[in-house]
Amino acid sequence: MPGLFATLKYVRYSRNHCLLLKHSRFSIMKVLSVICLAILALTNAADVKEEEDVLVLGNDNFDSVIESTKFILVEFYAPWCGHCKALAPEYAKAAKALKEEGSDIKLGKLDATVETSVAEKFEIRGYPTLKFFRDGKPVEYQGGRTSTEIVNWLKKKTGPPAKALSGVEETKEFIGAQEVAVVGFFKDQESEGAKAFLETAASMDDVVFGITSDDAVFTDLKVEKDNVVLFKKFDEGRNNFEGELKAEAIKTFIQGNQLPLVVEFTQESAQKIFGGEIKNHILMFINKKAGDFGQKLEEFREAASGFKGKVLFIWIDTDQDDNVRILEFFGLTTADVPAIRLISLGDDMVKYKPADRNMDRDTVKTFVQDFLDGKLKPHLMSEEVPEDWDKNPVKVLVGSNFAEVAKDKTKGVFVEFYAPWCGHCKQLAPIWDKLGEHFKDNADVVVAKMDSTKNELEDIKIQSFPTLKYFPKDSDEVVDYSGERTLEALTKFLESGGKEGNGPTEEESEEEEDGEELSPEEQEELEKQAEGEAKKEEAKKDEL
Repeated sequence: MPGLFATLKYVRYSRNHCLLLKHSRFSIMKVLSVICLAILALTNAADVKEEEDVLVLGNDNFDSVIESTKFILVEFYAPWCGHCKALAPEYAKAAKALKEEGSDIKLGKLDATVETSVAEKFEIRGYPTLKFFRDGKPVEYQGGRTSTEIVNWLKKKTGPPAKALSGVEETKEFIGAQEVAVVGFFKDQESEGAKAFLETAASMDDVVFGITSDDAVFTDLKVEKDNVVLFKKFDEGRNNFEGELKAEAIKTFIQGNQLPLVVEFTQESAQKIFGGEIKNHILMFINKKAGDFGQKLEEFREAASGFKGKVLFIWIDTDQDDNVRILEFFGLTTADVPAIRLISLGDDMVKYKPADRNMDRDTVKTFVQDFLDGKLKPHLMSEEVPEDWDKNPVKVLVGSNFAEVAKDKTKGVFVEFYAPWCGHCKQLAPIWDKLGEHFKDNADVVVAKMDSTKNELEDIKIQSFPTLKYFPKDSDEVVDYSGERTLEALTKFLESGGKEGNGPTEEESEEEEDGEELSPEEQEELEKQAEGEAKKEEAKKDEL
């Protein structure tokens, strides 16, 4: 707060300044009141506890710290959260780096499981949630999770979009400090090309930008004319922009070159993977500790070289607990790896599976080229039909028997699409069983369920759990149920042939919009249960 210190100094020591105040339109009392308020703010800041250079915030001090700090990033965390624990050392490193630089940017943290008033005010639903406050106004943090990425994102948000670089040494230090750095070389920084570059820099939070007009830098880095160069510590090391210097073209160039030819899927890389322009991804699931890991990764890399800019090549370490859900999403377990899958991201995510398990370079290249040529059919997951699928009142559907049962026009069929780990599905389960029991002797009605984490349908895409769909008798119509999930409401809906009782409650409308919301304790417990169930399944397969 340099302005405050300057004011205090001048009021105390400068006779001329006191005379100036006396003859100004401000009264001495007003000046003193401003000073007192500023001193109070300083006192509040001084009282805030720090842990590893991170301000510890709570219900009592949150508002005062936010109001008295121009720039502050706040992490809302839970002590039991694994991702929060992984973030903690990087977050502390970022706070330390900014403090040592003398930066005005602060980092704070708040235990959302204890300081619930603030957490509720900002509608914190997951952990960690990071919010950046500029002059008290919050925006969502959208940067990475390493200390360097946190610092870079904050500097981008609080400073110019591109750092002004002067001299060869400063420019090389800037480039050398980053995994990826983009430098604009412009003799005239008011040119249209420079403006397009700065526009791009302002729109991208996950890359660090610099700009220079220094002739010596042009010469040393072998840049002959105004241009944009991406420097990186992997693959070819450098990419020169080619084409007309337009903002959209520069952005596409950066997105196409900022990731390695083959990238590991991690918490840090996920944002760049999903936020990039390339929506076709081929995934290699492999245990990094496997003896042939290096060989398979190298063959995967060789296959990737011919598809740059068309298909993103990603490998996933199946030894990491965080990646269990990704395996599940593709219908895989650790017993199935190494394995290859391809996914096309769009309005509907479409998956593709190779014809065999061969993973050599030529097989992978052929698989990808066949996909680009439109020769592949989508792969839809399906479990085997259980022998006792129709034994109980609630029938068990899988991908391969779904059409036969659900689209049988001689009956009205009510299907719950669920996930085993879903808390709301678990709450609905006993009600759904009672619904099946109620209609078990009705020849015109079928109550059924399908595990949508293991079964997929070509014409029905499930986006949230549970999803309830009714297939009326003598009709091709599909009715999405969004009414109350009570036995009474569900019974009334079925008895009316899907015509009554299908209205969303306010609570369920919010659930549909925001996705499944569970308490932290519920979510942690369900994740443990899911992991336990997955391990049991793998053990059964091993026994077989």
